[in-house]
Amino acid sequence: MIGLTLLTATASSAMGGSSFAKEAAITLDQARAAATKAQPGTILDQELEHRKGGSGLRYSFDIKVGAITHEVGIDAKTGTVLQNSAEKR
Repeated sequence: MIGLTLLTATASSAMGGSSFAKEAAITLDQARAAATKAQPGTILDQELEHRKGGSGLRYSFDIKVGAITHEVGIDAKTGTVLQNSAEKR
């Protein structure tokens, strides 16, 4: 599994240096909007990675909701929500 991990504190953080960004049909901002619509909360971590499922390229977000962190995967080519699950401790 290949991926770039990007830490973010705000929604305005740039997605610098991602070699996969040119493969994505939707922007990081569009993916953030889809992820927080599917799971409202605070984005703690984000990455763009090649992974099985959907088109094979996804944005993955860790979203904090209270004491629980959810992983939300957004297909980087279609914007479809591929995953929305609480992370296991």
